[in-house]
Amino acid sequence: MMAALTPRFLIICVLFVTCLLVSNITAVKLIDVNGYVLTGAIVIFPVSYIIGDVLTEVYGFAKARLCVWIGFGANLFAVLVFALVGVLPAAGFWEGQAAYDEILGATPRILLASFLAYLVGEFANSYVLARLKVITAGRMLWLRTIGSTVVGQGLDSVVFVFVAFWGIFPIEMLAGTIVVQAVAKIGYEIVATPGTYAVVGWLKRAEGIDHYDRETRFNPFAVSRLSD
Repeated sequence: MMAALTPRFLIICVLFVTCLLVSNITAVKLIDVNGYVLTGAIVIFPVSYIIGDVLTEVYGFAKARLCVWIGFGANLFAVLVFALVGVLPAAGFWEGQAAYDEILGATPRILLASFLAYLVGEFANSYVLARLKVITAGRMLWLRTIGSTVVGQGLDSVVFVFVAFWGIFPIEMLAGTIVVQAVAKIGYEIVATPGTYAVVGWLKRAEGIDHYDRETRFNPFAVSRLSD
C-alpha cells in the first residue's frame, strides 16, 4: 500500500523539481572561473542536492526516488515543449528565433549529458546518504550530507563534463572543470549544512517521521511502490 504523500513532502518535491528546471535553463550560459568553464547552473543546481538530502534523510530513499523521477519527467517534458515551439513558424516581424534556439534549443549531446548526469548523481547521492544513515545509526548528519554530496556531485560532474565536452576541450581542461565544479558544489553543501540541520529537524518533528532504509531495495527503477 502506498505511503501517504503529505503536503510538506509535496512542497519539498515541487521545490526540488523547480530547482532542476531552472538549473537546466541557466546551464546554457557558460561562465569562466579562472580559465575553467562552468555552467550557469552552478548558482542553483547544488540546492537540488541539498533538497535531495532532506528528502532521503526524513522520508527515505523510496520517496526521494519518486521525486527524482518526477524531476526527470518534468525536465523531459520541458525539453520537448521547447523543441516543439522552436520549430513552429515564427512571425515575420519577430527577430528572436536565433536567440530562442541559442538558449532553449539545447543540442542532443548536451541533453544526453544532462539527463545521464542527473540520474547518476541524484541516485548516488540518495543511496549513499541512506546507507550512511543506517551505518551511523542516525548520528552525524553532516557526515551523511557532505559525504553523499561528494559522491553524487562528483559523479554528476564527471558524467556531464565528459559526455558534453569530450573531444571539444583538451583533457586537462576537462579534468580541471570537473574538479572546479565538484569543489564548488561540495562547498555549497558545507555552507548550507546549518540550514540543512534546521530544516531536517523541523520536518522530523512536524511529520513525526525519521525513516531508516534498513530493508529498502535500492532499485532506481522501482517507482510503483514507495515502500521498496
